[in-house]
Amino acid sequence: MPLPSGVRFTAVRRTRVYEGVVRQLQRLIADGKLKPGDMLPPERELAERFGVSRSSLRDAIRSLELAGLLVPKHGEGTVVADVSADALIAPIASVLVRKRELIAELLDVRKMLEPSLAARAAENATEEDIAEMEDILRRQREKALRGETWTEEDSEFHYAIARASRNSVVLKVLDVLMDLLRETRARALQVEGRVQRSLAGHRRLLDAIKRHDPDAAERAVKLHIEEIESVVMKKF
Repeated sequence: MPLPSGVRFTAVRRTRVYEGVVRQLQRLIADGKLKPGDMLPPERELAERFGVSRSSLRDAIRSLELAGLLVPKHGEGTVVADVSADALIAPIASVLVRKRELIAELLDVRKMLEPSLAARAAENATEEDIAEMEDILRRQREKALRGETWTEEDSEFHYAIARASRNSVVLKVLDVLMDLLRETRARALQVEGRVQRSLAGHRRLLDAIKRHDPDAAERAVKLHIEEIESVVMKKF
């Protein structure tokens, strides 16, 4: 059976690329664009369409076969399974539960890591560091006034604090952490009033760093992360 003309695949650009392939195929099946009995293209062609290696594609296909969404047909290829709505929803619900647990753990790591970084930044920040943070806050305010999202500036601000702490190793840790929390920051900033509270939190933190007051900087970042946590956990 030929692939329906309305089905379009897009290249995946993530570190664990097979997960991106899984999500895209799940969405196509859930939306009815891939229907029971539809045959997926050959492995080589499908890997090229997604822009991933054949190994990553095989990992994704196996994952969906285990979930009961795809069925291998010997000598033919892989077809979309005839599944019930419950079977389709169950793995998604499982992912959401796990996502909530993961986010809670990531925020916990932030609470362990960032207060110490902020205190170090307050002790070590140079005039250039502070000027950079002021510039980031200025861009945040401008985007907020225009109604634009500023998740990149949010990451940039916290990353600038980490740089000011003068610890190159922790920069790598925070870089990974912020990337993992990208979606949660975007969701949190959509909550009414959250943009203003986030800007205020950043302002308190920067003022403490400018005064070179490590205790105040530590308190400011703890409060900031607690406010984020209270918002984010309600969204998942």
